[in-house]
Amino acid sequence: GSGSAGTRSASGPPDDAPSPPAAEPAVRVRVRWPASSDAELKAFELELGGGAPTVACLKGAIERRTNVPAGKQKLLNLKSGRGKGLAADDEPLSGLSSLRKPGFAVSLMGTPDAALAAELAIAAAAPPVVDDLDDEFGGTILALPPAELAENVERVMRRVEKVKVAVLQPPRPGKKLLCLDIDYTLIDHRSTVERPWEMARPHLLDFLEQAYAHYDIAIWSATSMKWVELKMREMGVLSHPGFKVSFMLDARAMITCHTARYGAKECKPLAFIWRNDVFGGAYHERNTIMFDDLRRNFVMNPQQGLKVRPFRNCHRNRATDDELLKLGAYLRAIAELDSLEDLDHAKWERYMRQLRKRQREP
Repeated sequence: GSGSAGTRSASGPPDDAPSPPAAEPAVRVRVRWPASSDAELKAFELELGGGAPTVACLKGAIERRTNVPAGKQKLLNLKSGRGKGLAADDEPLSGLSSLRKPGFAVSLMGTPDAALAAELAIAAAAPPVVDDLDDEFGGTILALPPAELAENVERVMRRVEKVKVAVLQPPRPGKKLLCLDIDYTLIDHRSTVERPWEMARPHLLDFLEQAYAHYDIAIWSATSMKWVELKMREMGVLSHPGFKVSFMLDARAMITCHTARYGAKECKPLAFIWRNDVFGGAYHERNTIMFDDLRRNFVMNPQQGLKVRPFRNCHRNRATDDELLKLGAYLRAIAELDSLEDLDHAKWERYMRQLRKRQREP
């Protein structure tokens, strides 16, 4: 009858109908992207609504704002709410404690589609790989070392012509050149940390400051220059008062080299530096040493390369890793030699043991 429970008025729902759920508040996320060339994108804020947004929703919003594809984004300090590691795409933002910290901003690494396309175009312009080589690793001795093969020399010179180097500090008279890889050599780039600089290998800045007394410092990474600059800036390498980086190189300066051991792989030919007029002949085979965690990266220059132990799982190994302390001592020990060409850097630890033994002898 009239006025009984559950009746519907002419203008609304039944009197005892449940109230509609309250709308969930939007999630606000601050994002830092220091590598952006657009000042407005170096730091910005996103608002995500629509129920319970996930990390995938956040990446989608970042992609729409920055043109960095969601699949190529690295959100450095966004920890998982389920345990160790970075947050998975399906995790709701409401479950991530980092986002609730006052002043917290997600640190974005990534390259916009347009920039990535430009880099790929440069790589595509490289001469095709000629699969007609063997080397000593495969049991067949090369008629010529990879650095002397005509096709590799040509590839290097093409890079010298096409890739411009920004010289941050001119060569200093009498200084040798120390060329350093980044990932797993200087930093653990896959670690999950609250602050990006925590990825740095122990003693990094002290190592660079001490090396700077005898060596010009170059950084050469197999990633894009935006990532190189971002990583070095976040680590404090580009702003340290005790040393200066002379120049930085990225994947564009690398060439494809074929060997029986590694197949067709990108490598870092030091001839790109030695034959580059921008350095005026200051660097050459006798005064250059390269540190990398991958031996194949210096397959063109095996005598100048030193394979370092990779720095991984920094949260476990930070307290015990002393590789840079030992390598720094080696650099100081060989700094006064007229030439580094007679050294076998693969035996650098033996060299140091023998040196200490000689120093103890009366």
